[in-house]
Amino acid sequence: QVQLVESGGGLVQAGGSLRLSCEVSGSINDVGAISWHRQAPGDQRDLVAVITARGVASAIDSVQGRFTISRENARNTVYLQMTSLKAEDTAVYYCAAADGPFPYVWNYWGQGTQVTVSS
Repeated sequence: QVQLVESGGGLVQAGGSLRLSCEVSGSINDVGAISWHRQAPGDQRDLVAVITARGVASAIDSVQGRFTISRENARNTVYLQMTSLKAEDTAVYYCAAADGPFPYVWNYWGQGTQVTVSS
């Protein structure tokens, strides 16, 4: 059974940076694409960035140039480097993994990590 554990959230001032980590139990090769999602209070959970098993990365427009998703297979870990943070980036961030090809079905989820950006 694949398990995902996020870490790295916290409180940061606007303009600051954080790096989130998503550690995959077992082997990262047991899953395919891995993604980061976020959910602010009262909002739906939205996809933020995706990285495929081959390392092809993509992100939504609102975080382009500020957030970078990367994958370190040797550490079974996916990262989300977040820079130039804004108050509207405040949310619980979740990582998720798919075990099949595109279109991805996010079968596995972590417990989430809180990111709070103060303005």
